[in-house]
Amino acid sequence: MSALDLPSLPSRFLERCLAILGPAGVVLEPPSIEPYVTDFWRQHRGRAAAVLRPASTAEVAAVVGEAAALGVPLVPQSGNTGLVRGGVPDASGRQVVLSLERMTRIREVDPRGEHIVVEAGCVLETVQRRAAEIGRLFPLSLGAQGSCRIGGNLATNAGGVTVLRYGMMRDLVLGLEVVLADGRVWNGLKVLRKDNTGYDLKQLFIGSEGTLGVITAAALRLFPAPKDRQTLWLGIDGPRIALDVFELFREKAGEVISSFELLTGFGVEAACAHLPEVRRPLPEPHPWHLLIELSWSFEDGLSEKLEAVLERAVEMGLVRDGTRAENEAQRANMWRIREGQSEATRHMGFIVRSDVTVPIVRIPELVERMAAWVAGTAPGVTLVPFGHVGDGNLHFNFIAPPEQVDELAPLLLERLYDEVTALGGSISAEHGIGRTKREALWRRRPALDRELMARIKAVFDPQGILNPGVLFAEPEEAA
Repeated sequence: MSALDLPSLPSRFLERCLAILGPAGVVLEPPSIEPYVTDFWRQHRGRAAAVLRPASTAEVAAVVGEAAALGVPLVPQSGNTGLVRGGVPDASGRQVVLSLERMTRIREVDPRGEHIVVEAGCVLETVQRRAAEIGRLFPLSLGAQGSCRIGGNLATNAGGVTVLRYGMMRDLVLGLEVVLADGRVWNGLKVLRKDNTGYDLKQLFIGSEGTLGVITAAALRLFPAPKDRQTLWLGIDGPRIALDVFELFREKAGEVISSFELLTGFGVEAACAHLPEVRRPLPEPHPWHLLIELSWSFEDGLSEKLEAVLERAVEMGLVRDGTRAENEAQRANMWRIREGQSEATRHMGFIVRSDVTVPIVRIPELVERMAAWVAGTAPGVTLVPFGHVGDGNLHFNFIAPPEQVDELAPLLLERLYDEVTALGGSISAEHGIGRTKREALWRRRPALDRELMARIKAVFDPQGILNPGVLFAEPEEAA
């Protein structure tokens, strides 16, 4: 059955979209729709009445205007690499995917002004390369950077491995262009570092997961490209030692720390055993590991400073063993281990994933609480936490027996969210809420927070046509 046969989608809407976008901009056949309705890990699948692929802001505005006039629900989508089902439709078959994948223009590059203006469909890696071509750095770095797109990075306020130094996506944005829910275009595409003229409207759209407007372009900050970079791998005893090492590096290296990542020995050994071409950085296994990267704009000198910090760490008894990447191949090997944690363990069972944050000093306590609870309540589950010690963000993976996952997954996540909340943290650090964490969020958010968020949604999208079911329950679900 094609989308034209679905009674839930007005035929006039499709006719108008075909006229606006042309045949290349409207996808109707189920086999072609499939990639747009399946999540990144292929664990969830929705249904879409159609997929629309505009190639310009004017086309996005026209399509959204038609959807507003006819009450057609839209699901904005960029690279579809999200992990909380925020960019895939629900199972109703009533929603239409609005893909920004054809909007890939780089509109402006200014090395002196240190900014780049790109459309929402630009792949992150393309933006990184274009910045490098002019001797600049766009610092957002993710495991999915070869396929994720800027629109989705903005909509989810992506973080990545360099947050410690450069901040999250909202810290890297100067201006936005957004199509509102009624089809009007809000032009906030400024490149100013300072603009103190009332509400900073662009920040409302960053992290809103496509529920307030459709981001079509962004002016992004660039930075001087590092000329000297040092990547270090350390074997340590545990998360409490990791905090001591972090404190030492922060005291001695300060603002030149780009990344500070924590990994379990279990995850590292799994990666070395099951990822092709990966080698253990240290000769022997260790209970826990740190991957640390420092960089600056001077030509050299960082190596000597790093040596001094390492000597002090050894004197303090913090480090079991360590090594430094001597070339790009060794550095890439270290990062492949870090980015391949889920991939390396997926054959061991069903991976229940989550992404949380707590105050940095509470990281060891969170790990210890969850390890004790899992050991006592779900002994068949393996806990594999890893992530960004420097900003308090851990990715908590649980490897559960497939035959028990329906029973265990809700228990594991609820317990994790309860512990995180008790420690003053957040149940989502950088992946967003989407559909996956919606109920968990609203159960824990204060009533005033819920009221204010709902009122903002009502102002920007009174009909509720933008990404219904993401962040907020659809009206019939709420009832």
